[in-house]
Amino acid sequence: MSLSLITRKFTVEEYEKMATEGIIKPDEKVELIRGEIIKMSPMGTRYASSVDRLIQLFYQKLGQKIILRVQNPIRLNNNSQPEPDLSLLIPRSDFYVAAHPCPQDIYLIIEVSDSTLDYDRYTKISLYAEANIKEVWIINLKEECLEVYRYPLQSSYQAIQKYYRGEGIFIESFPEIELTLIEILGNIY
Repeated sequence: MSLSLITRKFTVEEYEKMATEGIIKPDEKVELIRGEIIKMSPMGTRYASSVDRLIQLFYQKLGQKIILRVQNPIRLNNNSQPEPDLSLLIPRSDFYVAAHPCPQDIYLIIEVSDSTLDYDRYTKISLYAEANIKEVWIINLKEECLEVYRYPLQSSYQAIQKYYRGEGIFIESFPEIELTLIEILGNIY
C-alpha cells in the first residue's frame, strides 16, 4: 500500500501576506514556484561576479531601453512568483511600483546557473514557457556556455541553442544590438 500525501499550495496573495506578516523573514531567500515556497541556493563568487558582469553589460548596451530587475520578483500567474537573476523589462515611468511585472512586461529572463542548472533547465524553463516568456537565457557556468530558449509553446521552447566563446548573440527584442559571449561569460575559471 502506498501513501499519497496531499500538499497545500499557496497563491501569490497568500505568499505576499506571509512576507508582510513576518512569517517569511525579509532576509530569507525564497520564491513561489507552482504554489510551493522554494528555498533559493546560496550565492557563490562565480555566480555573483557573473550577475555583476551582466548588470554592467546590459546597462552599457541597452541603457534606457529597459528596466533591469535584479533578483526581484516577477509574477507569472496566481501561484508562481519567481525571482530570476535578471529580468529585462519594458520601461515604465512608475518602475512597476503598483505590481510586480507580468509576462507581457518582460523582454528577457536570465538565470545564472551552477549548482542550480538542472532545476533551472527543467523546472524554471517549463514554468517560463507556460507563462509565455518569449526568451530565456541560462548562463551555464558548468559548461561555460549560454543556453538560449525562444518561442514558447505550452511547457517548452521550440528553439533551444547553446553559444560558446567566440560567438555572438542578440536579444530577440533588440536584434540591432549584438553581444559577444566573451562579454556575457567573461573569464570563467
